[in-house]
Amino acid sequence: MYKKMISRFFPVIAMLLTASFLQGCGLFGKKGSASEKDNRRGEVTGVAKRVGWQQNLPIDMVAVKAGTFWMGQADEDIATTQSAFNRQVTISEFYMDKYEVSNNKYRQFVEAVRLGEYSYSTPTTLKDPPQFNLDEVLPDTTVWTSSFSYHYGDPLMEFYFDHPAFDNYPVVGVSWEQANMYCEWRTYHMNANDKSDFEMPPFRLPTEAEWEYAAKGGKDVAKYPWGGPYLKNKRGCLMANFKPGRGNYIDDGFSYTAPVDVFAPNGFGLYNMSGNVSEWVLDDYSEVGTALTWDLDPKFTKEGESRKVVRGGSWKDIAHYLETSTRIYEYQDVKTAHIGFRTTMIFIGRSGSMNVSNNRRRQR
Repeated sequence: MYKKMISRFFPVIAMLLTASFLQGCGLFGKKGSASEKDNRRGEVTGVAKRVGWQQNLPIDMVAVKAGTFWMGQADEDIATTQSAFNRQVTISEFYMDKYEVSNNKYRQFVEAVRLGEYSYSTPTTLKDPPQFNLDEVLPDTTVWTSSFSYHYGDPLMEFYFDHPAFDNYPVVGVSWEQANMYCEWRTYHMNANDKSDFEMPPFRLPTEAEWEYAAKGGKDVAKYPWGGPYLKNKRGCLMANFKPGRGNYIDDGFSYTAPVDVFAPNGFGLYNMSGNVSEWVLDDYSEVGTALTWDLDPKFTKEGESRKVVRGGSWKDIAHYLETSTRIYEYQDVKTAHIGFRTTMIFIGRSGSMNVSNNRRRQR
């Protein structure tokens, strides 16, 4: 009987001991309590009646936990750029779009600007709505003809952004500046229509280090988001949308871009981190930028620098540009048929915890 009682209460005892141990490590910290009654007696317990807040996970985003990885060259530097020296970098936790921003999601931004309606009812934020002109946010559809010499891109110029057949394809023809405008609108759209007591952090482009860390999918060193070193899986299928061989564009199944949710995701659940469209990131470009930045959440900026880092390679690029470490740039006002973007958001909370939820937060 004694043994039965021990076996019955053993799980409870084990849980209590574990909780006690974790609290000693600071993993289960005590919640601070604020009492208006104690404050009125002259004690200091903090502002009373502040409701606890937990950051939710926006739709179609994934939580990327904090970690340390080797940033930089993952294979031969065939272009001899010497711009991606290896070093160990630590990244704090953040959220990232599971997919590249699609035509239809960007169209929602365009329509909000066209109608001048950024909230669906009385805004739940005290911040003023952003001010955009329709002409400055529209993607340039002529890139399908202007980006290439002697190329019949007229059908894509006419249908790619406007036709529902391409709704789930990545938006192109947007500059680095327009990508940041989209982030500004999405931030206001979230906070103006959400019923939480506290506002969410802003959406933004990922830093270059965040992008590379996310692209490697949890692997310390990875040539491609799926690891590598090969471009095909065991069944002989290509792992991304790019330019195989000397111009066999259709070998991966798509002549141009592909839907944002095709091809297998990497270890973080992110799609098309290599191929499909290259992606704008937040950093200014410099050949020595990675060597100048700090090794914790690095970000390189230089006043007056109009060159912005582009990562990931695209449907028109050879395999070298698909590597997680390949660095190229484009000017911030340039629009092309092969550059798109995805957004990120910082995670507010204890490093490494990532207690995220898709549930609705407390209503006002």
